[in-house]
Amino acid sequence: MDIDSSKATTLKVMKPFGTWPSDISAEMITRAAPGLNHLQSSGDALFWVESRPWEAGRNVIMCQTPDGVIKDLLPAQFSCNSKVHEYGGMAYTVANQKLYFVNALDQRIYQLDLGSSTSPSPISPEGAFHFADIIVDTTNQRLIAVCEHHLDGQEPNNYIAGIALDQKHPEIDALVTGSDFYAYPRLSPDNSTICWIEWQHPNMPWDNTQLWQASVSGNNLTNRCLVAGENQDEAIFQPQWSPDNLLYFVSDSDNWWNICRLSEGHRETVLLMDAEFATPLWQLGASTYHFIDNQTIGCTWTKSGVWSAGFIDIPTQTLGKIDSHYSSMHSICTHHGHLFMMAGAPRLSTELISFSTDKQLTRVYAPASLPVNVRELSTPESVLFPSADNQRVHAFFYPPTNAHFRGSDQELPLVIAICHGGPTGATNSSLNLKIQYWTNRGFAVVDINYRGSTGFGRHYRQGLAGAWGLADVEDTQYAIGHLASLGRIDSERCIIRGGSAGGYTVLSALTFTDTFRAGASLYGIGDLETLATDTHKFESRYLDSLIGPYPERKDIYIERSPIHHIEGLNCPVIFLQGLQDKVVPPNQAEMMVDSLQSKGIKVAYVTFDDEGHGFRKANNIIRAMEAELTFYQEVFNLVETI
Repeated sequence: MDIDSSKATTLKVMKPFGTWPSDISAEMITRAAPGLNHLQSSGDALFWVESRPWEAGRNVIMCQTPDGVIKDLLPAQFSCNSKVHEYGGMAYTVANQKLYFVNALDQRIYQLDLGSSTSPSPISPEGAFHFADIIVDTTNQRLIAVCEHHLDGQEPNNYIAGIALDQKHPEIDALVTGSDFYAYPRLSPDNSTICWIEWQHPNMPWDNTQLWQASVSGNNLTNRCLVAGENQDEAIFQPQWSPDNLLYFVSDSDNWWNICRLSEGHRETVLLMDAEFATPLWQLGASTYHFIDNQTIGCTWTKSGVWSAGFIDIPTQTLGKIDSHYSSMHSICTHHGHLFMMAGAPRLSTELISFSTDKQLTRVYAPASLPVNVRELSTPESVLFPSADNQRVHAFFYPPTNAHFRGSDQELPLVIAICHGGPTGATNSSLNLKIQYWTNRGFAVVDINYRGSTGFGRHYRQGLAGAWGLADVEDTQYAIGHLASLGRIDSERCIIRGGSAGGYTVLSALTFTDTFRAGASLYGIGDLETLATDTHKFESRYLDSLIGPYPERKDIYIERSPIHHIEGLNCPVIFLQGLQDKVVPPNQAEMMVDSLQSKGIKVAYVTFDDEGHGFRKANNIIRAMEAELTFYQEVFNLVETI
């Protein structure tokens, strides 16, 4: 029998915040739940990718067969992962009982016959080619994919490629060229037309993209025409053909990312809502909607940081929302008239679920093993607070939570402010054991959707235009001030942590403000000039909009780079860095570490020889989390005792 909450509080042992013993270990986190993504349907089977930290970050393609059996399709030496844009995305497809996937080690496309016991065999040539967003052109017996060709001493060449399936000596045909980037090559159901989106430097795919289509004539594409994005003031996401050969897509031309379509040459919005039916295209192949039939779309959308699902009746332009306890949803597909997706909730790890059109829920696959009582888990509270320019900024606040311990009535908890990456990205309220790792030990956490985050409309998303390092930093300060005014946190014991672009916000906040007493930068940015001149193609012009063109506005880059204002950084920092990182090279962290050491300020530098941008291997994740905890314990003199 559960103890009621009032009695549970009185029975808890009082201990200082930040010192509570916890069973949520770093090792448990790496084994509790694999990552689930890239869901698709083919024939009578479902497929998805499962990321396993305990197998050195290996990505396995999983399948649910028509008889309901769930199995792993890849031999142990293979892992499905693309390096296009360095972030990859959908890197496999299935047709006619054959699986085509990008192998992580050599980036070649392999074919696996699902009806035999043969091993995968390569079908793309050797060389510096990366592939993603693969589809099968059955009429012309070829694969079509986004290709990124790396050339010595030059910027990679991106194009839409065709790869014939019957070649003894495979070659790559460039089908669409001329733009800097491509995504979503998609064939119409009758195989007569192909569409895609493209964009040019300095735009990112959430800034300005164009939607094109062309006729398919054998191995050639003819009658190419621009169908949306001609004014270069909208971001288009997930073009997709309906079963009756109409072209649908998501556009933010009216501020919100809503679903549109082309009908008889005219463009119309299928459903107009103050909500977002898209995500930033960091990974290729992302999906938020799919067709049940000619008249019904199964979809997901986000509003105020929470995801929902439902069905759009196209003729009446009405939306039937599904009531469920899930608050995070991604990777959508339809299968036999049902809507399938990956979904999670504040106290539930991500799992594969489906909804029927009468809104009945089925849990298809739930691989997480969570040996933690739900009473140990902190439930996020959605909060809004005013920014410096009086916009409403969103965050999730997680109070310290432990089934056995509580803080003193005379003490307020330490707080960790989390800055998500991107910076064009967002945080959500699904179960995140890396947050619970802190809250279960007596830390409060505030996870901030600062200005520039997605899910709140185009205008909000553009809130960092020319203001990166300013608006995001202000929002971290205002979040702390808001929570302190409510008596929820100790404003004198504030920590800030973040990875990648979030690491830049961390270092800027620590350098240019005195709000925080310690910080953690995970593969973060200290020198904007170095980032502008020494990063990969996809993000090489990202800073044009966030900071200004380089070198024309070199003055701003220097002004906002923490490395040039190290005199303002006077509190402890821990840096965690993969030495194979091509997005934020290790020299970013090393320059900051050297400067702090020369000032005699407490600093820790933890490196990982076998990691790139982000930590994927279990032993490295464990080492990183434990090092960060030890660092905070030393800085704030937190002694964990029984």
